[in-house]
Amino acid sequence: MTGPGAGCGEAGREGAGPRGAPYPARMVTPDILTAKFGRGLSYDEYLKTATPQQLDHWKKFESQVSLTAPQQQLLASFRRPMPVLVLSGTWCGDCVAQVPMLRAIERANPEVIRLRLIDRDEHADLAEQVKICAGMRVPTVIFMSELFDFVGLLGDRTISRYRAMAAKQLGGACPLPGAPVPADEIAATLADWVAEFERVQLMLRLSPKLREIHGD
Repeated sequence: MTGPGAGCGEAGREGAGPRGAPYPARMVTPDILTAKFGRGLSYDEYLKTATPQQLDHWKKFESQVSLTAPQQQLLASFRRPMPVLVLSGTWCGDCVAQVPMLRAIERANPEVIRLRLIDRDEHADLAEQVKICAGMRVPTVIFMSELFDFVGLLGDRTISRYRAMAAKQLGGACPLPGAPVPADEIAATLADWVAEFERVQLMLRLSPKLREIHGD
């Protein structure tokens, strides 16, 4: 699920969610996002908060994530800074199966893509503000401009992951950590995330406000 910002802080029509509910952009201010990002942990620091068993699941899945050469080239071409804040849980199977992908994306261009993770339960105030389908789901990924304006969010699963779960008729709200994930599903889900990062990067590159700041 994605939520539009108002042109990265530019004047524009305010959006409304279902039944007139406000988009997170109205509630999640740059001050809030700046503070939360500042309290966030790098991927490696975040994994230090996991139990040994949880860490084993994360590391095993991380070893299965690999960007293709074209994906690496695309991400390396990004120019506009894009802070990314992730509400996560070390216990969550969906986080185990997707957050390592975000780390791989960050590694492809760490000067531009800055990833920070926060525990959902420790930051329930923010999780409440970015509920998806009325639930505090994880992972929830918040994309921001370099000014920490809200740009959009995606969670808790990409379309490829949802399609795979539907095909298997999985009913659980959160798969168990360590559950096997087919290689084709991993590749498709990673491609979904790369595409979303590209969408946000293009939004930032084309933002009149940011183009004026950068003179491009």
